[in-house]
Amino acid sequence: MQRSAPRPSRSRTRTRLRMLACAAVPVMIVAAGCSSDSGSDSDSGKDKPAASTSKEATKVAPAKFTSLPADPCKSIAAKTTADLVPKAKDKSGSAGKSSDITTRGSCSWNGLDDNGVEGSQYRWLDISFMRYDSDEGIGSGQDRAAEYYKKEVAKARATEGAKGTKATPAAGVGTEATAITYSLSKTGETFGYATVVARSENVVITLTYNGAGYAGAKSPAASDLVKGATKATKEAVAAVPAAAK
Repeated sequence: MQRSAPRPSRSRTRTRLRMLACAAVPVMIVAAGCSSDSGSDSDSGKDKPAASTSKEATKVAPAKFTSLPADPCKSIAAKTTADLVPKAKDKSGSAGKSSDITTRGSCSWNGLDDNGVEGSQYRWLDISFMRYDSDEGIGSGQDRAAEYYKKEVAKARATEGAKGTKATPAAGVGTEATAITYSLSKTGETFGYATVVARSENVVITLTYNGAGYAGAKSPAASDLVKGATKATKEAVAAVPAAAK
């Protein structure tokens, strides 16, 4: 009678299973470790460019001008203001109040050249400066000034009660400039207006020049107002970089 092969004892079976399990463990650990390291390197490689791109996106160009004329009334030559406003009450001009003269400033002149029955001429001149700094959260000073420039032009063109409004580019004045002319009736007279809005990099200059004739005198022509306003604005634009020296 053929005998069957002897069966391994339970203790020997358990020993073999343990040996197989121990032999498999290092392989699994190595495989898992390689997989984890590979994923970590991949993620790290992807995150670094994203962080760099984010930093580059927040950079803005520095503002060109960091100050304004300390005295806005001196930004226009005394001879020019005397020609535009012959009988100014205050020849040196009246400066507007400002909490920060490096950011904004203004000045105005007005006067009546009274010739009695032969007629009189009234003139008023006003200039204002607005400077913008660069801000990573908002934008560059130049871009911010460009936006304000557009708003100032639109504001002048939309003057309430204005008639015959015309807007034309003012060549040779700053980075960009627009001259707006119109007439406006007040105090029983018709006033002629010329407003020049100019941007010089991160600074916006708004100059308004107006006048009227009294007692039968003719009001100034729009062409004369624009000519005078443009000349004064050019001087004001030139005063901005001069203030930084």
